[in-house]
Amino acid sequence: MDQSQAVVLLSGGLDSATSAAIAIFEGYNLIALSLRYGQRNEKELGAAKKISQYLGIIEHYIIDVNIAQWGGSSLTDKSLTLPQKGIENDIIPSTYVPGRNTIFIALALSLAETKGAKAIFTGINAVDYLGYPDCRPDYLEAYQKLANLSSKAGIEGKAPQLIAPLLNKSKVDIVHRAISLGVPIEDTWSCYLGEETPCGLCDSCRVRDSALINAGYPELATSKGKR
Repeated sequence: MDQSQAVVLLSGGLDSATSAAIAIFEGYNLIALSLRYGQRNEKELGAAKKISQYLGIIEHYIIDVNIAQWGGSSLTDKSLTLPQKGIENDIIPSTYVPGRNTIFIALALSLAETKGAKAIFTGINAVDYLGYPDCRPDYLEAYQKLANLSSKAGIEGKAPQLIAPLLNKSKVDIVHRAISLGVPIEDTWSCYLGEETPCGLCDSCRVRDSALINAGYPELATSKGKR
């Protein structure tokens, strides 16, 4: 087992793609894990495949964990309206998916232990998702303690390390990092909808577009109905 291996949670969005590129830059051989969990923007999985291929990731798992069956989020329940008013501090948005990151990281831990990987990279970001309880530094710290206690690898002192290189970075910082690493931003998918083109109106599109424009790359931003 290659001790330089790492698992990356790859959604197909800008943050996860940049996190994967950082891991490769740091010398890790990556195994990608993507989840089909009943999200409205399932098109992001196509983006994850493109990113995985572009970065030369040979081993890429896409698995089904349909947590959309019980609803609870506008990202999984089409009867709910997606927010378009922008991120509000200290308010958990309707796009929060109960248990999503907890489930994703648990699956990544299983994969990492099986493959002998020593790290798990995630694109979790606390700056642009202030309202998400599972995007906070203390959440990751607590999860690391669980990882250390809940597995054979952890008991042996070899639990995979949870690495969130973008945790405290602004979206503009992330754009600059992505550009410097050659991430094909145009192939990533951030829109909450899964239409043919990004809507340009949902909160995710707005955050992305604002960052791209402020970072000096307006040509990569989304306009209504087209990139």
